[in-house]
Amino acid sequence: MTTEIPLDNPRRHTTTLAPTPKGARLCRNIVRRQLVAWGVDSTLGEPFHSALLIVAELAANAVTHGRVPGRGFELHISLTTAVRRGATLRIEISDCRGDRLPVLAGARASDAQSGRGLVLIDALADRWGTDSRHPNAKTVWAELDLADAR
Repeated sequence: MTTEIPLDNPRRHTTTLAPTPKGARLCRNIVRRQLVAWGVDSTLGEPFHSALLIVAELAANAVTHGRVPGRGFELHISLTTAVRRGATLRIEISDCRGDRLPVLAGARASDAQSGRGLVLIDALADRWGTDSRHPNAKTVWAELDLADAR
């Protein structure tokens, strides 16, 4: 079954959530609803589920490692096209702890108490990284190429 993704113009969604476990759960639910509204749903299989896992991990990291009392974290997702790449889903989570950058665990990821979620993101995403935000914040982003899913 082939599902068409509506790509006549870039699709974007941004929201700010409370840095709590409930906020992280809402983040994943918002992304699920937004992807379905854009035509990127569970019929696509792996890209849809990978996106939800990436959002869950990034939101959990923002709540656990990026929390500043009284300040929320921001979700931004976008679906765009490039001439030679097809559709790209970009997931961004921004928090207020620019001093705590994520580090991909090395070969001893199974021994570490934390950092294993980034191994999951590294495996699922086509690209991921961090960007600094002024004055002391960061954005962790991941991209999924959906060209094979169309």
